[in-house]
Amino acid sequence: MSTAYVVVTVLAAVMVGFSAASVFLRAKWVVEPMADYGVPLSWLPWLGAAKAAGAAGLLAGLLVPAVGAAAGIGLALYFTGAVVTVIRARWYAHIPFPLLYAAPVVGALALGFAA
Repeated sequence: MSTAYVVVTVLAAVMVGFSAASVFLRAKWVVEPMADYGVPLSWLPWLGAAKAAGAAGLLAGLLVPAVGAAAGIGLALYFTGAVVTVIRARWYAHIPFPLLYAAPVVGALALGFAA
């Protein structure tokens, strides 16, 4: 296990965990754009739980690589869905936001598969 893999994985888990906490706490800067994209507010607990589980899975993957790979793939799909949601809402200027969170997840996946 390389140092780069550990650092990128922990960074990805922290960023996704922060994103999950922001959803759970219904931060205004998260909830308002999601409502603008047409995401029902009733979905927020499920979306937050998916992110929290993904963050925990990335960290667990440091001990059990298959769990980390599954979490990384799940999070990559999650953020792909987020990008699609933003595009469908025609808020093109907001596309970088889900990509910012997806980047370290994809990096962790790539480093994990390379090892």
